Amino acid sequence: MRHLMNPLDFTVEELDSLFDLATDIEHNMEKYAYACQGKKLATCFYEPSTRTRLSFESAMLNLGGSVIGFSDAGSSSASKGESVSDTIRVISCFADICAMRHPKEGAPMVAASKSSIPVINAGDGGHQHPTQTLTDLLTIRSLSGKLENFTIGLCGDLKFGRTVHSLINALVRYPNIRFIFISPEELKVPDYIIEMLKEKDIPFEEVIRLEDSMPHLDLLYMTRVQRERFFNEEDYIRLKDFYILNKEKMNLAKEHMLVLHPLPRVNEISVDVDEDPRAAYFKQVQYGVYVRMALILTLLEIQVDEEE
Repeated sequence: MRHLMNPLDFTVEELDSLFDLATDIEHNMEKYAYACQGKKLATCFYEPSTRTRLSFESAMLNLGGSVIGFSDAGSSSASKGESVSDTIRVISCFADICAMRHPKEGAPMVAASKSSIPVINAGDGGHQHPTQTLTDLLTIRSLSGKLENFTIGLCGDLKFGRTVHSLINALVRYPNIRFIFISPEELKVPDYIIEMLKEKDIPFEEVIRLEDSMPHLDLLYMTRVQRERFFNEEDYIRLKDFYILNKEKMNLAKEHMLVLHPLPRVNEISVDVDEDPRAAYFKQVQYGVYVRMALILTLLEIQVDEEE
């Protein structure tokens, strides 16, 4: 039995197989319509989520399975003081696989250590968000045809953004990736990531102005400044609109540069960018469903024959 806590839990070869499966699902949805018939997914979300929770639920329903769970800690026994360890032991009696989001870093790992069913980390604090990373990688591979030889700019909240941290750690395993980190001083990428890039001799630079980087990028990964990660409302208000990607800035970019965003967006991407063919963030949401379908099948060890 396997769990997914971190994007690095899968080798590059295993990710290739996962993405091949997701691509087959994209083009042959009907083939997988009953693959998880009789199986249940438990979505245990201790903090609010729209995209991730509904994406998991949509994935399981697309596979013919069913879904149980809760959408915030207040509607679970956590409000009575039940531990994550006890909750997962109970959930294991009801479901075949669990997706867990928790505000505390490491909580899904604790759950996995006590679980008798596969557990997927659906986001833990500012730590990891592995299925978003799988979504990002599948989107890049599907739309650009490769996962190597490009320059990626990561813009916005690089300090608290778990999607950013997970994506960087995943991309360093592919050849010839160059990073440009675009953020205000207060939201710079953590030191441990900088040290890791230096150790691996992976090229990167840190800049403040988005405009200066735009002509050099093959991919731009925008993020929102996350109010829920700030202790000080004044700091949040001061930084929340530091970067706004608009049509004028897009005019500085390469013809085929892709724009990704884990969503939700607030003001950091103007709606006038939505019609640009390089805007990939809503396609990204769809790829998230395909990759979560592939992940559920992989962790449940369900294979779908060609004739099905």
